[in-house]
Amino acid sequence: MENKKQIIEIADIFRDKRHDFLTENTLCAVQQKAMEDIIACRTSELGGHTLSCNHCGHKVQSYNSCRNRNCPKCQYIKRMQWVDKLAADLPPVKHFHIVFTIPACLHKLFYINQRIAYSLLFKAAGQTLMQCARNTHYLGAEAGAVALLHTWGQTMTYHPHIHTIVPAGGVSDDGMEWVPSAKKFFVPVKVLSTVFRGILCRLLQESVFRKEIKLPDDTPDFQTIKAKCYAKKWVVYAEKPFASPDNLVRYLGNYTHRVAISNHRMVGYKDDKVTFSYRDNKAGGARKTMTLETMEFIRRFMQHVLPCGFSKIRYFGFMAICKRKTKLNLCYSLLPTPTYFSRLTGLLAMEVLQIISGKDPIICAKCKKGKLMVSPACNVLHIEPG
Repeated sequence: MENKKQIIEIADIFRDKRHDFLTENTLCAVQQKAMEDIIACRTSELGGHTLSCNHCGHKVQSYNSCRNRNCPKCQYIKRMQWVDKLAADLPPVKHFHIVFTIPACLHKLFYINQRIAYSLLFKAAGQTLMQCARNTHYLGAEAGAVALLHTWGQTMTYHPHIHTIVPAGGVSDDGMEWVPSAKKFFVPVKVLSTVFRGILCRLLQESVFRKEIKLPDDTPDFQTIKAKCYAKKWVVYAEKPFASPDNLVRYLGNYTHRVAISNHRMVGYKDDKVTFSYRDNKAGGARKTMTLETMEFIRRFMQHVLPCGFSKIRYFGFMAICKRKTKLNLCYSLLPTPTYFSRLTGLLAMEVLQIISGKDPIICAKCKKGKLMVSPACNVLHIEPG
């Protein structure tokens, strides 16, 4: 008989090493809560209920989720509902995927000023897209974009960058027509890179002047950082546009509501070491594995926990929330193609799961006939000591 592959979860690693890690490291309140929630997720600590089959009596114990946005087990349903709603809001045209990254010389400054620095990163990316789109050499229209913040690379190193989804076109100044972009690019990436660097450096310098941003201890003034920034070529990456709404929805599902690493990438956990898989973009996207000391693995995960209440998704141009009822509706009226219709808005989690998987999640896995129903008398409650 073959042995089943051991399932490794991030919660197991946190549970085993929480005390040792906290002895050697200090976490802020939001990081501490993320660790505790991930450990408690879908365990008796959060309470739960028993499901009983109304046909054969088979019982299944179900525990509550933590719903922490950093938990690798709590984002799937929320992600799919958000993706479905966004796909219905986007104009029915091709879309570009444009990524704005910052050089390593800014990493320390960003990490010690996360809330303001990430906000400025969003602002710089949005202003760059809108400013370049307004230029008559490229589009000469008001563009729109949805932006998502990621702070990690494939190996969980600190790598803040903004993913943007940009419709291939915009609304003319007089609001009378939809102006399509070039087929292969929205705006040349070299232009975007130069403009982005200038805007972000200006925004950072202004914030330093207003004392909203603290400089690293080893940096005497912002000019030192600025000189390093201008000595490097900044990278703005653009993929070819998505050809269909289905491709766009599939892409969005892979990139939104993600955490630094998911459980399915975990390969091994023994001898105080963690092994996980990653995609090596420098080797053409080849799948490889990396092994880290457990403490280093936890440290890397924790540095990607965002400040409490920080929104990691922003909207710009005609996609901005305040323009949804005016400019976005105008886009729909100017485009002859039918829009994507939302399937998941307003549905319960079980209903969403059934549509996505094609299977009824409450059908009994044992008899295949009955339905799993909540047994009120068998609810599991977590009672705090004392």
